[in-house]
Amino acid sequence: MRNIYYFFLSIISVPSRIFNKVDFSVINKKSKFSKNVAIEGPGRIYNSTIGKYTYIGKNSIICDTQIGGFCSIGDSCYTGPGKHPIYSVSSSPVFYSKNNAFRKAFYQRSIEEYERTIIGNDVWIGTHVFIKSGVKIGHGCIIGAFAVVTKDVKPYTIMGGNPARIIRKRFSDDIIDGLLKSEWWNFDDNKIKDISHAFESPSKFIKLLKEIK
Repeated sequence: MRNIYYFFLSIISVPSRIFNKVDFSVINKKSKFSKNVAIEGPGRIYNSTIGKYTYIGKNSIICDTQIGGFCSIGDSCYTGPGKHPIYSVSSSPVFYSKNNAFRKAFYQRSIEEYERTIIGNDVWIGTHVFIKSGVKIGHGCIIGAFAVVTKDVKPYTIMGGNPARIIRKRFSDDIIDGLLKSEWWNFDDNKIKDISHAFESPSKFIKLLKEIK
């Protein structure tokens, strides 16, 4: 029955697959994709939103996550997994919800299993990264391969390790402030194309934006 269910989910999501590069082996449940999104299969996307020009590598599981545009997410990443109660007698879902592998619960009660995970724009996430549910990752961050992110990350920060720690900022505070104020990821494609020659130098890019305003 589960295979039939996933087959119908794939059929329903055909329009989004036509306008994007989403592999047919990607399971999409209640998720919305902007145009120009690429997702390699196999993979699973649940109750999430994905911004324009974002790609996700194969074998990734994205749950209850808001992902901005221009993000680069590597293979085998896992974002926003559900929580289990750790202060009860048992952490097993059969003691609080029927939404589990057994479809049975000895007792049902209301717990917050999922918190919205937010990944900003232009974020690069390496392979095999785990991001805890409810975490907010700022614009322009870089998360190194195999990192385990359990806390919020400020914009344009490079993180790595288990648990993930700050390695350094990508740019000076002035440059970061200028990039955040520009919100270039919201520009239309034509404007981005016109200014893309300045992307190699953040300082020149910010200066150019001030000149063309």
